[in-house]
Amino acid sequence: MKTLIISPSYNESKNIESLVEQVLGPNPNYHLLVVDDNSPDGTATIVKELQQKYTNLFIEERPGKAGLGTAYLFGFKWALKNGYEAIVQMDADLSHDPKDVPKLVEELKENDLIIGSRYVDGVSVVNWPIRRLILSYGANMYSRTITGMPINDGTGGFKAWRGTLLEKIQLDKVRSQGYSFQIEMNFRAWRKKARIKEKPIIFTDRTIGESKMSRAIMYEAIWMVWRLRIWKIFGWI
Repeated sequence: MKTLIISPSYNESKNIESLVEQVLGPNPNYHLLVVDDNSPDGTATIVKELQQKYTNLFIEERPGKAGLGTAYLFGFKWALKNGYEAIVQMDADLSHDPKDVPKLVEELKENDLIIGSRYVDGVSVVNWPIRRLILSYGANMYSRTITGMPINDGTGGFKAWRGTLLEKIQLDKVRSQGYSFQIEMNFRAWRKKARIKEKPIIFTDRTIGESKMSRAIMYEAIWMVWRLRIWKIFGWI
């Protein structure tokens, strides 16, 4: 399948070169799209320099920091416009192992959405403080209980999509960011009766750079699951 990896970036100058090399080096048939939100640390400049070496590397620059959800929606639409059959979303901070990308893509042969799951086979998280782990695990239990989705890791951001599934989802109606964006996209896929599979991964928290997590993102996720439940009850989604 014609495959595109989408990686949103904001101030990832310390990680982006390694990401590009680890994704595209072993997988010359894949394409990588970096969606950069005008990073002041020069992330986009590094990507442009790497384009001289990697002809399958693309960058789209946005005027300012507009959020993770809109970055992925931008990337999804870009992918569909350019005829990609498999679309992978992954963080730019190397918390998602590039070696796992081919494994997720391979699973798309029999499925529509593959979720790189931290919680489907026990708990597979490295370098997280216990407080962060409890918060993440609890958030997933919460979203699963309220929405009814049979997904263990609904907030994970390492996923592979069939382009045909993304075409069925009304991307213009998605408004969430952060954790909430991942939950909403999974929910919309589930409601479309997509073939969804969780594949175990090991998530390693970033060792370089700063986390983009904020209280606003957490609060949005708390309320979004109830909104999704209401949408399901009234058949609005």
